[in-house]
Amino acid sequence: MFAVATLGKAEAESGRAPARKYSLLDRAPHGQEHGVCESKRLQAQSFEGVLMNANRSSSGKTHKQENFPVASWLVRVEHRPVILAFYRFARAADDVADDPAYSAEQKTARLAEMESSLVGNEMRAPDAVKLGKALRERGLSLRHALDLLGAFRLDVSKTRYASWDELMSYCAQSAMPVGRFVLDVHGESAATWAASDSICAALQIINHLQDCGADFRNLNRVYLPMDRLAAHAVGADALGAGAASAPLRNCIGELAQRAADLLHEGRGLAEQILDRRLRFEISVIHALALRLTQRLIDRDPLSEDTHLNGLEAAGTAALAILRTATLGFGLTARDATSEVRP
Repeated sequence: MFAVATLGKAEAESGRAPARKYSLLDRAPHGQEHGVCESKRLQAQSFEGVLMNANRSSSGKTHKQENFPVASWLVRVEHRPVILAFYRFARAADDVADDPAYSAEQKTARLAEMESSLVGNEMRAPDAVKLGKALRERGLSLRHALDLLGAFRLDVSKTRYASWDELMSYCAQSAMPVGRFVLDVHGESAATWAASDSICAALQIINHLQDCGADFRNLNRVYLPMDRLAAHAVGADALGAGAASAPLRNCIGELAQRAADLLHEGRGLAEQILDRRLRFEISVIHALALRLTQRLIDRDPLSEDTHLNGLEAAGTAALAILRTATLGFGLTARDATSEVRP
């Protein structure tokens, strides 16, 4: 559900092929060849530029590679397309903000193109165009997508966070809008937002801790609050080491525990949700997140794998579903007979 909030940072180059070249060979009416063909040539160059820019920024990462499920089979089939459109929009914006080939000015301009395409003023960012269309068709607000773009603009201009409160302000743009969007898609009450915000912020912190070494090495970006690093007598440069020192491990462990505390604050969200399939999705994500916070306490993200393998994730998800069903939040007859294929 909220996996868009956990988009990975600093992925390796994907080895993607150059965008396909297009030729416009249509013949113009006699006597108009030069003007019409020149116009088509310029249109083709513009279109090629959009495709090549989108292709260059793409990490190639899909929703199936995230820490948490995105529009899984648990979610009603009619809601999956718009959630996936939101994910692809967020992935595209994240790729722009993290692309080392772009200057800060170019990244800012690309994100501005995405916003303009989202609201329907231009067609230069395909994923933004598709999301804007999907939102308008569903009668959904652009608000959450626009809030998310604010976080990616911060990623372009800001590389350090002074305190936990400052980091939470970032999460208010980078993570919380994702959960609110999914809740809106399902027609849930805004009263559910507070618990959702806590869970989404926790998911973002988990991602930050897992990627802290790569973020520092590849982007010179540090999401660990500076005051917490100082409290443990360790500097940001320690994130560039092959293994975390004891003080850095203690700092990471403290922040992982604070993420667990956020999950505890949001633990009642599933009970507030009217859509039973969404309840299952939230329960699974919450259980996976709790396991990951413990893994970050137990392991060094600089030198050890802090993700769950397929079997661990599947087992955790199955137990969460069983627990939710046992507590009386199971599928109704309508849920059980609706489309559930991925």
